[in-house]
Amino acid sequence: MIVTRQKILIACDSAKSLIDFRGKLIEDLAKQHQVYVFTPALPLAMRKKLNVLNVIIHENKLKGSTVAIIEDVKYAIALYKLIKRVRPDIFFPYTLKPVIYGTLAAKLNHVKLITPMLSGLGYSFVPGSQKSLVSRMAQQMLKFSLRASPSLRIIFQNKDDYQTLISKKILTPKHRAFVVNGSGVDLSHYRRSLPDTSAISFLMISRLINAKGIYEYYEAARITRLAYPEVKFKLIGSSDKNIDSINADLLFKIQYGDTVEYIGEVDDVRPYISEASVVVLPSYYGEGIPRCLLEAMATGRAIITCDSVGCRETVISGAASNGFLVPVKNVAELIFKIQHYIQHPGDIVEHGLNGLTLAKEKFDVKLINACMMEIMQLKTRSLI
Repeated sequence: MIVTRQKILIACDSAKSLIDFRGKLIEDLAKQHQVYVFTPALPLAMRKKLNVLNVIIHENKLKGSTVAIIEDVKYAIALYKLIKRVRPDIFFPYTLKPVIYGTLAAKLNHVKLITPMLSGLGYSFVPGSQKSLVSRMAQQMLKFSLRASPSLRIIFQNKDDYQTLISKKILTPKHRAFVVNGSGVDLSHYRRSLPDTSAISFLMISRLINAKGIYEYYEAARITRLAYPEVKFKLIGSSDKNIDSINADLLFKIQYGDTVEYIGEVDDVRPYISEASVVVLPSYYGEGIPRCLLEAMATGRAIITCDSVGCRETVISGAASNGFLVPVKNVAELIFKIQHYIQHPGDIVEHGLNGLTLAKEKFDVKLINACMMEIMQLKTRSLI
């Protein structure tokens, strides 16, 4: 089968996500097409990986999680100029700022196919934050940028986000929208192992922002350890500046107290997941589908997360249960589920095995990337 070589431009707000979340997709695209990326500055190791794939790199100074109007304007102008110069056949922006600015720039440059991915709606759509000026502005800008057009195909990682934008009249039924099961997980990158049920430990992987459930995790750890002092709670994640960063008092307790072992940011989470018995993410952030939960399942770990957007897709109940959903901000219920695993260690193993099965059936990156290529209208050889 003859494949027409396309020019594909990818825009993101995080250099780390480019490899961690889109690395396998870029690999598959680069086999038959010319891929360009517009990204914040890349570390040398990431740059080398993309160079091997003949990906053409353009860097910027975008700060995805902060409000910086002047920098955002500079970013939007630079992206417009880049699209005009490259003239891509397909433009694929993901995360909020690249989607807002990039989709509009691509329309102005008459790009044939624009496939923005909303990998979670984030802070601007968290209940309670939506009355803030920043949130209102973000929603209005998204509505303006995503106005329906023949070239536009919008990708979501869960159905809830699509329904939210419909209910807020940011989208209409006229829009062409597609749902994929998150970014997927490369199962070959993770090694399934048996969780430790003799020295039980819990692990959370997250940036230190309120809507990820940092306070709830800390409180659950503090109270649980009063009854089970031998149980360990660990936390991986950066404390970078963010509009929703946790307060200084909680940060101090996490960094210098003995309730939670704070590990900080790491390059490779795999050994930490392997050491953990259960992975916890009590998030109400507005996730797409949380990467850390997929990584936990790929390793064979039971999970506890919130019955919230994006998170609820990762847990099934019944005979094949792979973990628990708890109500948002409900510390008592979180403690109850944590203590269930402490008191029923056999469920740690069983739920972990069920999670691995779910990852293979629903979240395998090969399945996700095949869907992505169909949405991008790329006729390629089977990747599965």
